[in-house]
Amino acid sequence: MKKHLPNALTCLNLLCGCLGIVCCFGPDLYGMESLKTASYFIYAGALFDFLDGFAARWLKVSSEIGKQLDSLADMVTFGLLPSMILFRILSFQSMLEDSSWQWSCLAAFCVAVFSALRLAKFNIDTRQSSSFIGVPTPANAVLISSFPFIFSSDTMLAWQHPVILAIGSVLLSLLLVSELPLFALKLKSLAWKDNAWKYALIGISVVLLPWLGMLAVPLLFTLYLLFSFAEHYFSKKQTY
Repeated sequence: MKKHLPNALTCLNLLCGCLGIVCCFGPDLYGMESLKTASYFIYAGALFDFLDGFAARWLKVSSEIGKQLDSLADMVTFGLLPSMILFRILSFQSMLEDSSWQWSCLAAFCVAVFSALRLAKFNIDTRQSSSFIGVPTPANAVLISSFPFIFSSDTMLAWQHPVILAIGSVLLSLLLVSELPLFALKLKSLAWKDNAWKYALIGISVVLLPWLGMLAVPLLFTLYLLFSFAEHYFSKKQTY
């Protein structure tokens, strides 16, 4: 039975993605409550995504089928589901602004397309065994999942124009397949010297999330990019 446990957890990740997509077409079709529920399924999927890898390493039962199944599940939960959330937000905002902006809704599906490219590249890229090249799909999905919570606030109305959201969708998509070096939050050791930037990000997250709630997510995402750049820059400098 133990060899099937990681794949079962991966299937639960996939199920979360499916249920989240259903929530995108909830009764409040042009509201944010259904999209908030869809976002919770992204968080649940991320938990199962972590647990399936942990279980595979702990039980020493990793397999090629598990690797492929994991990518397929991630494509639904962290690729298609975030695209659907963006699509619903863009549909709602274009309806409020002007029907002529409805074309902007199509930009949401750039996330799904580039997520597929990102996952395919990850499976064959030997450089990404201990770190990432380009933004990982779960990180991108978590960022997008914060939008229904943030955009329900009147303080963010200026950022809700469909053109701005469409451009943001394209930029996030390009980050997925960029050559940007990013660290993974896996700790090979507890030494401060090896994990200083990771510890800094975790510490700031512990402070900002309870204080700002979902408003902290875009800020933490930006800090993740900046800290990864700093770690890469200083490690390269030390090499020379």
